[in-house]
Amino acid sequence: MNERLDRVRIEAAVRELLLAVGEDPDRPELERTPARVADSYVEFFAGIGVDATAIARSGAVHSEDGERGQLVVVRDVRFRSMCEHHLLPFTGVAHLAYAPGQQLIGLGTLSRVLDAVASRPQLQERLGEQVAEAVAEGLDAAGVLVVLDAIHQCVTARGERQSGSSTVTVAATGTLADAAGRAEAIALIGAGVGAAAGTGHDHAADHGADA
Repeated sequence: MNERLDRVRIEAAVRELLLAVGEDPDRPELERTPARVADSYVEFFAGIGVDATAIARSGAVHSEDGERGQLVVVRDVRFRSMCEHHLLPFTGVAHLAYAPGQQLIGLGTLSRVLDAVASRPQLQERLGEQVAEAVAEGLDAAGVLVVLDAIHQCVTARGERQSGSSTVTVAATGTLADAAGRAEAIALIGAGVGAAAGTGHDHAADHGADA
């Protein structure tokens, strides 16, 4: 649990917010709303103060010479985060690729890195950059690419209410920031699991797809 999170203050703030919009926080249907919001914020903001680079480093295993230079691609990792502009959720899928250096990473660890960085007030553009940087630094990877495809409630549920709209962002480091390396990784993401398996996906799983 995020030790910085003050449940009492959250509940008091939610109660005040209900009063501010003209509601009665004491009516039976709303009595437990402040506590429920505090419960949800424990999850939404659990990544505040968490070192995502340390998570990546903790899941690293040494790679053999023959494994270096391969491309590891993990597709369709679901995530959720909270838009820092409106405090409304955005949800979607992440596609993660990296070119190993001296180390590989357990595939479950990649998901934990993503979750740690997503569990704080965020912008989608910054989320992708921070995940890429954490994996690159934690593994000393030759290159990392993160593609995020997300639906933002601040777009779908307010303003113009573009319910069918999604946002795609790409962040990359090292060799995967180069045009050729980026194109190869994006092509594999689009090609599907079969293509990714031929370039190291299954091999990485053999080295600790930790849950």
